[in-house]
Amino acid sequence: MPNELLTLQQQLVPDLLITMKKRYRILHHLFLTQPIGRRALAQQLQTTERILRAEVDFLKEQGLLIIETVGMRLTDAGTTLLDELADVIREIEGLGKKERRLAEKLGLQHVLIVPGDADLDPLVKKALGHAAADYIRGILKSGDILAVTGGTTAATLADQMQRTQLGVEVVPARGGIGENMEFQANTIASRLASQLGGTYRLLHAPDLMSDEALQSFISEPHVQETLQRIRRARMVVHGIGQAIPMARRRKLPDAKIEQLAGQGAIAEAFGYYFDRSGNIVHAMNTVGLRLSDLKHIERIVAVAGGKSKAEAISAVAHGCPLHVLVTDEAVADAILTHRQEQN
Repeated sequence: MPNELLTLQQQLVPDLLITMKKRYRILHHLFLTQPIGRRALAQQLQTTERILRAEVDFLKEQGLLIIETVGMRLTDAGTTLLDELADVIREIEGLGKKERRLAEKLGLQHVLIVPGDADLDPLVKKALGHAAADYIRGILKSGDILAVTGGTTAATLADQMQRTQLGVEVVPARGGIGENMEFQANTIASRLASQLGGTYRLLHAPDLMSDEALQSFISEPHVQETLQRIRRARMVVHGIGQAIPMARRRKLPDAKIEQLAGQGAIAEAFGYYFDRSGNIVHAMNTVGLRLSDLKHIERIVAVAGGKSKAEAISAVAHGCPLHVLVTDEAVADAILTHRQEQN
């Protein structure tokens, strides 16, 4: 009899794990896309409506989701369960082990990995934003100053930040009024401040400035005051870009872009361009945090995903002060595999 029970248990445990992972995936997708109809969710999950219906009915009976005219959405109980299961699922999926390996390889304090590849699935970028928002909200304290850069990933982070009343101050880490308004650091700072129940400051400065214009601009008293607040940030959150696409986005002259390519630039962060080894090959005349300022920041968090950014992320991790990385599994696999091949 004991042997029969052991055999039964060995059969049941994998089935329970499969069911738990399946339901967690449904809840997670629902959280990122709510409100959403059953057909659209079935397509995203690459399953049939019939199979999804049975799971949805179960989750509804458990009080984890509700079905409205506009679509399905999680209840508060569903959101709470999703958060409670996150660490369990990470270990089951092997993400916890990858996080620890990647942190060790890149010399970081902590790594958070979300499943998938942001290059292939836009929902992965949302998941990155959600993971980063959860981490940041858990670290910040009332009275803290949070500095953020611009970019699409930072904008997604602001979208995914749950409303709370932390009472923090949010500031742009650097100027940059040449970008799309919704992706500017000023816009993201104001949105995050609203979600975090705090205040914000703005820094209206163009991306490209001559030495003379830069010195004149930063000599203004109100600019000096804002820069002092930025340098007092307890936490900085930034994205990581690929060098040449970022140079084009910032409308650098063609000759400079060719020079960057010739120098082996593959990554960009804070207006600095890095080669594969993390060496700085070019620095833009921008207003805001400099690399020397980052040495005094308690927590520097980079948020970036997509396999195409793997080399850029690795380069920035070696050339720029960094404590925490929020990325996706495609990046983690690419960096870990590449380093194993080198060894």
